Amino acid sequence: MTSRPTAGDAIATGSSVIEVRVAELRQLFNAIDPSPFRERDLDPRAEEFIVEWARELPRDAPLVLRVHLERAAGRADEAALLGQAIHQYFKARAAGSRRKLRELFRRGRISLLIALAFLGASLALGDFIGNISESGFAALLREGLLIGGWVAMWRPLEVFLYDWWPILGEARLLDRLSRMSVHIEYNATVSDDAWRSDWPAVQPSRLTGSQQRS
Repeated sequence: MTSRPTAGDAIATGSSVIEVRVAELRQLFNAIDPSPFRERDLDPRAEEFIVEWARELPRDAPLVLRVHLERAAGRADEAALLGQAIHQYFKARAAGSRRKLRELFRRGRISLLIALAFLGASLALGDFIGNISESGFAALLREGLLIGGWVAMWRPLEVFLYDWWPILGEARLLDRLSRMSVHIEYNATVSDDAWRSDWPAVQPSRLTGSQQRS
């Protein structure tokens, strides 16, 4: 069986491969994003597919994105441009996740200060009430203040014990995706002109050698 033409990074032994199949490269990107190709956002469905597949792969294995492209090769540098665009996108997403983590810790620290102040005030007020009255109502009020003070600690404790690690895990996964190899496998049976839908305005010097000869 004749192997299909390929471009881009080689697939190293031991790599975990994420595979997508598209008719055109532009299907991987957000159609309404007017940014240049290297800065364009991925299509939300394509991003979700890639990220969810990556979650299921071993954490210690290098990642490879293999794009099965249902057309013949186009620009000689399209694999490099695709890799740069994908790396740039996931690098920006990873930076966004780390900003979110820093903001979470900032809110957690503020919440902790407020909660500690409220707890201290509740304990002090409870002691004051206990000193001036030993009635059942006073005891009930003291218990209520104590419970309220500890309830106020719930949110900062949640931040520092539970909320941060899923965001850090997401950032690390996005870091891996920002470094993954990108490999394109072409369908040589499709018309050689099919690539023009991805690159509608390309100078002849940017074509592959086979296209220049044709």
